[in-house]
Amino acid sequence: MQKDWERNLSWCTMVTERTASAPRREAPVAPVMRHEETDMSTRLNPYLGFRDTAREAMTYYQSVFGGELTLSTFGDFQASEDESELDKIMHGMLTADNGMVLMAADTPNSMDYTPGNTFSISLSGEDENELRGYWDRLAGEGTVTVPLEVAPWGDHFGMCTDKFGVAWLINVAGQPQQ
Repeated sequence: MQKDWERNLSWCTMVTERTASAPRREAPVAPVMRHEETDMSTRLNPYLGFRDTAREAMTYYQSVFGGELTLSTFGDFQASEDESELDKIMHGMLTADNGMVLMAADTPNSMDYTPGNTFSISLSGEDENELRGYWDRLAGEGTVTVPLEVAPWGDHFGMCTDKFGVAWLINVAGQPQQ
C-alpha cells in the first residue's frame, strides 16, 4: 500500500523558473520543489556542508540513490568575489527516483568548517507566513547568520542557528515569472 508521503511526493515536480526579481543573465536558477496544485507544503531536508568536495560527494550520492542531480556554483550566481570559490558548489540538490531529497554545498573559505559539524536543516516552500513564522521563532532566541531577504535566485532566503546550536536554512519560493 502506498504511504501518504509517497503519494504526496509523486505530486511534486522539479521546476527551475526564473522569478521577476532575478537578475537577467544566463545562469542556472536554484531548483525549487513546487507542488502541482496551487499551494506547496513546507519541506524539511538535510543540508550537508563540505569543504571543496560537494560536487564529488553529490555525484557519489547520485550513484547510490539514483535520481536527478542539480548543481549550481558560486560563479553561476556571481555570489563570491573570491576567484578560488567560483567553481565551488553554492547549492546542490539530489532528488532520488523515490522522492528522497538531499541538499549540499561547499562551505565558503570565509566560513568555519569543522568536519562532524557539517549539516543544517532546510525548510523550503511557498507559504511565506508559515516560513517567516518558523524563521522568527528559530532566529528569535538564536543567531542570524544571513538575514531573511531576497537572494540572487529571486527567493527570500536566510540562515540562522537556533538556541540549541542547530543550523537552519529558510527558503521562501518567489512568485514564478508570468
